[in-house]
Amino acid sequence: MSVTTAAPAAADPREVRLTVLGSAGAVPTRAEPCSGYLLECAGYRLILDLGYAAYPALLRHCGPEHIDAVLISHRHPDHVADLSPFLRARAFLRELNLPPVPLHAPPEALDPVLGLDRPDFIGDPYTVHAIEAPNTFHLGPFQVDTVELPHYEPNIGFRISTGGITVAYTGDSGPAEQLVALAENADLFLAQAMYTTEVPERDRGNMCSAVDAGRFATRAGVDELMLTHLYLMRGVTPEAAKAAARTTYRGPITVARTGLVWSRRIKQTT
Repeated sequence: MSVTTAAPAAADPREVRLTVLGSAGAVPTRAEPCSGYLLECAGYRLILDLGYAAYPALLRHCGPEHIDAVLISHRHPDHVADLSPFLRARAFLRELNLPPVPLHAPPEALDPVLGLDRPDFIGDPYTVHAIEAPNTFHLGPFQVDTVELPHYEPNIGFRISTGGITVAYTGDSGPAEQLVALAENADLFLAQAMYTTEVPERDRGNMCSAVDAGRFATRAGVDELMLTHLYLMRGVTPEAAKAAARTTYRGPITVARTGLVWSRRIKQTT
């Protein structure tokens, strides 16, 4: 059996690079997978969430055998569903003798998706590490600080740092003071913005708007705001989200979309 997955593109070992695999909120669209991000530095590749349709997007950049670890913010399928094909693919690449990939997630968050395959069929292509918040641990060159954020399910935001560069990621979250600590002075704040200006009553306290994201980005003093998890199927457009965030944040704003790459040269070596 030959291996046909993509080899990763060469990356500058002196930079931190984030590639958007998908950013649609709730369900994917024809053009946009759900939440998934590939974070790289010094040859280490870390996945942040892997929702609906994010795995095929990953394959445009590298094969599953090149991933070193996975961080999952919470159990909702638009953040975790494509962990299933990712793990199947690693399991079926038996001739590579891959080590089990570490999966870091809130307790029990992975139970539904891992239950889709029988252990005797898929084997042991992973190890599960339950993470709590607040906590700090290391994955390759990255320091990961965890912050509990309000949502319908236990949801953990990640503050990931290396070489003087910090990326803060909310997963899903309602407006909360913890977002300021999560994103304080971050180079990039990857912030959930399900809605533009107003969050409907049914989601209030559990989701943010683009206006909310901009407000917390300003309070945290971030260098750049990237809006994600837009409710695309309900007509929330990147243009509207960006305009809404502009009312509360004056710094650089981008809207996550599949294939978008953000990078920064590391400021210091360790």
